[in-house]
Amino acid sequence: MSTQHQGLAGGMAGNKPATRPGVIPLSIKEKSALLAAYMPFLENGGLFVPTDKSAQLGDELYIILTLMDDATKTAIPGRVAWVTPAGATNRRQGIGIQFSKTDASVVAREKIETLLGPALKSPPSSYTI
Repeated sequence: MSTQHQGLAGGMAGNKPATRPGVIPLSIKEKSALLAAYMPFLENGGLFVPTDKSAQLGDELYIILTLMDDATKTAIPGRVAWVTPAGATNRRQGIGIQFSKTDASVVAREKIETLLGPALKSPPSSYTI
């Protein structure tokens, strides 16, 4: 799988409350990886980010997203809506980020759904459900 990410930056250290949103750079290079990461069932959409960094449900953060061959980086605000802990059976460790209702997230969701096209209707091959 070709997703690249780095750690959470910002206010997400340990169990301390976030003082400012964290930032997660995420680069998805393959359509299959995008399909597995995309969470269309969340209001406004979302993405699963494989990471070993800790985050709590509701934590605010930004995804700095780069998709496929497009070098454009899009900052998408969101909240943690899903956590897959280390050792989860048949699941990759990481967090699901629900996009906030912003112009940037609308543009990102439209771009993702355009890239995925008919694959969105195929049986799920997801990191979440």
